[in-house]
This record gives sequence, structure tokens and C-alpha cells, in this order.
Amino acid sequence: MQSHEYQQYDATGLAELIRRREVSRADVLEAAFKAIEALNPALKAVVRTRFEKARRESEEIADDALFGGVPTLSKDLLMGLAGEPLASGCAALTQWRPKEDSPIIQRAKAAGLVVIGQTATPELGLMGITEPKAFPHPVNPWRKGYSPGGSSGGAAVAVASGIVPLALAGDGGGSIRIPASYCGLFGFKPTRGRMPLDPNHGEVWQGAVIEHALTRSVRDSAALLEKVNGMAPSGPYPVRAETGFVTALASSPKRLRIAVSLGEPLSRGLGTQLSSEVKTAVNKAAAALTEMGHEVEWCEPAVDGEALADSYLTLYLGHLAADLSWISQQTGVPMHRLAIEPSTRAIGRLGSKLLAQDYELAKRHWHVAAEQMSRFHQRFDALVMPVTADTAPEIGELYPSAARERLMSVLAIPGASSLALKAGLLKRLAVDALGRTPFTQLANLTGQPAMSVPLHMAANGLPVGVQIVGRFGEDKQLLQLAAALERYDAWQHQLPLQAFRS
Repeated sequence: MQSHEYQQYDATGLAELIRRREVSRADVLEAAFKAIEALNPALKAVVRTRFEKARRESEEIADDALFGGVPTLSKDLLMGLAGEPLASGCAALTQWRPKEDSPIIQRAKAAGLVVIGQTATPELGLMGITEPKAFPHPVNPWRKGYSPGGSSGGAAVAVASGIVPLALAGDGGGSIRIPASYCGLFGFKPTRGRMPLDPNHGEVWQGAVIEHALTRSVRDSAALLEKVNGMAPSGPYPVRAETGFVTALASSPKRLRIAVSLGEPLSRGLGTQLSSEVKTAVNKAAAALTEMGHEVEWCEPAVDGEALADSYLTLYLGHLAADLSWISQQTGVPMHRLAIEPSTRAIGRLGSKLLAQDYELAKRHWHVAAEQMSRFHQRFDALVMPVTADTAPEIGELYPSAARERLMSVLAIPGASSLALKAGLLKRLAVDALGRTPFTQLANLTGQPAMSVPLHMAANGLPVGVQIVGRFGEDKQLLQLAAALERYDAWQHQLPLQAFRS
């Protein structure tokens, strides 16, 4: 199978070819290996490969497995492969190896996917860009020198460039939807509790993190969800596996009541500047949904964006402090000697100074926001709003500057972290971390399903996604709406030509 033939198909299409014996599993795998060898030196999406293990695992796949030998990539974060490195984009963990496959890996393999390698992520998945100091930085295949976003940046580059038709990904504050928007892909974040996490964690970021995938087609996302959903037996939520996600795509959704917003309540106080291209994308989505027969109304969600940002970052700080302690325990290296980035160390120190009561008060605000959105959805079935404030940034544009890193290193001074918190550094962190991407955290904190759909191409040649947030638990309805938009708009399934120029 030639590379150009392999790259024409989504995962479902490749599986159908294999099932009809028009192409062998081995040929499909070799085409994927060649794609990595040809594209990854320039795009830097994949941090490590496992070709020989993939070949052996492909031979063991059941004939009736849904994906039947289709290649995929896992994210170098949380998605453990037994006995293989899982660095989480961090130099301190380059030698750490989990003892067993994580649940999503187990289920993806059982569904017939073959994991051929792992994709780049920022250190510990902490940023909306993928620029770890310990690993190369993936490049947006739509335009040289631009970021694919994060934290599932490597996964997005791999799918958008045609290395694999789908890649496993995770989302704790927009980490599936942001790269999907920047790279012209479909990115779906399921409802909280619908997907299993590693038993050692149970839940990550108090349930804000959920794993799924980045895909070119809605049907691939739905098919994967069909096979991997359902909380693990030891998980914190009694969410059983469901079916019907793929079947739901066949029919158009009923006439929905849809709210449209530019996200002003969420960006208030963060200095966010919404680009004209993003406004155009949201307006285009509103017009399309109206023409499709839905009842569309401009309406802002009644949430306190500033309080939400503070709440999110408080939990973010606390969990990072705990993660660094865990890394120290796992590696046997004292925390002050861990090989981590200056900004990670500084934020971890801030987290270590948080009071337990402040942490708990921050978590309580998540429930306030969930109640506010529950009332909002008594009137509306879905909410349309931006994914990000602009198209993809240039690589390096959003990473903390050397001056900012030096400033943050002052937090090493005894007592400085406590003083920094009292002086309002959390507000400064919110502006730095969320100013460009304040719209995606809401769904993580409330637990609602949300997605980025690729409805617009900006004048600078970069894609713009539009976010649609659904009612808690209504994943099928949201996927059904995505499939209808896909049919209506015929959004780009072509791959960016930049990825294939020699």
C-alpha cells in the first residue's frame, strides 16, 4: 500500500479495506511506518516508536475486531504501555516505565487498533502548547513554524499530517479541542466519567481530565468511543459502557435549541482579544445550524469566568504539587533535584503552599458552575462558542520568556511562594495561561461533553475550529450534531499539502 493511498482513508475506511482483504494488515502497518519515517523528522509529532512490537501485536488481533489492524499512536501522558517508557514530556521521567497497559490502551488494542508509537506532549501536559524542553517541538503541518497547540499537540500533528488516521489523546482543560482547532481536526471530549483512567490515578485533576482521541472524521471518534467507553471497575464513577454512538450518526438530530456566544463571560478579566477569523467561524456555525433547521439564539452562559479561572488554576497548582511528589517517589530523586522545567518547578512550589481549605473552596466552585450550566441547558440543548481566541500561535510565542522564567525562579527563595500567592500571582498566572484559551476549561470543570469542529479556514492558511458544548451525558446527541454538520459543510478531509513537500 502506497503512502498516498494509505492517507486517503480514515480509520473506519482502512478497517473496511482490511476486512474485505483488499489490503493486508501488514501492508497498512508498513505504510504507517513509512509515513513516520518520511514526515516525523520535520514534524516531530512522534517521540518514540515501537514498530517490532506493533508487528507482533497486529498478528494477534481477532478477525472480528472493529478496527482490524489500523495503526494508531498513544499520547506520552497517562497512557501507559507495559514495560515501555512513559515520560510525560518530562526529563525526570525518561526512564520510568509502567508495569501494565492503561485501560484505554487495553481497550483500544481489543478494538483492533495497533499502537505504533507515542506522541509529544508538553511537560506533564501542563500547557496549551507542546514545547517541552526535554523533547522536540511538533510543528503544525498546515504552516511551518506554527504550533499545533497542546497538550495533545503531537497527536494532532500525526493525524493532520496523515501519519495515522486517529490518535489517542487527553483533555484536562481543552487539550483535545485546542489542537483540533489549530490543526483542522475533529476533537471530542466525552462526558466526565465515561472513559477509564489508570487505576493508579482513578481520576486526574479531580475528574477534569478525560481521554479519547483526535480524528479526521466523526465516525471514527464515535466508533472508538463505542469500544472504549465505560468506567474501569475500580473507577470513582459508576458509569457503565454504552452502545449506540455509531448508530446515532445515521440520522439527523431533532430540531435543537442552540445558544451561540463569543464567550465573553469566560474571557472577562483575562485580556483576551478575539480575532476576526474566530468571530467569522462562530458566525458561520450559527448560520449553518440555522439553515439546518435548528432554533439558534445568541445567549451568554451565566457563569463567572474570573472565578472559574481562579478555581481551575487552584486545582491545577495543587495537583502539580502532588504530581511532583509522586515523581520524586517513583524515581527516588528528591523534589528539589528533579529534572523539570523552571516554570513547572515554580508552579509546583506555589501549589505546595496552598491551604487545604482554599483547594476545597476552589473545587466547590466547579459545582456552582455545573449547576449554572444545568439551568442553562434547561433552555438550550447545546452551546456554540470559540475554542480559542485566534488561529495557531507561532512556536515559542506562548512559552514563558527567559525573563519570566528568571522571575519565577525567585519562588525558590524560602517564603517567596506564600508571598506570591498573597500578592495575587494566581491572577497573573491566569492571564498568562488562559488569555488565549479561556473557553475550553468550562466543560472540563462541569463535566459536560464538548467538541471542536473544523468549520473555517483563516486567510493565513490555518484552520479555525468551533466549540460546541452539550448537556451532561448527551454525548450521542452531540456526536449526531457533529455528523450532521460534517455532511452539511463537507469540511476538509484533505491533508495539508505542506506536510508532503520535500
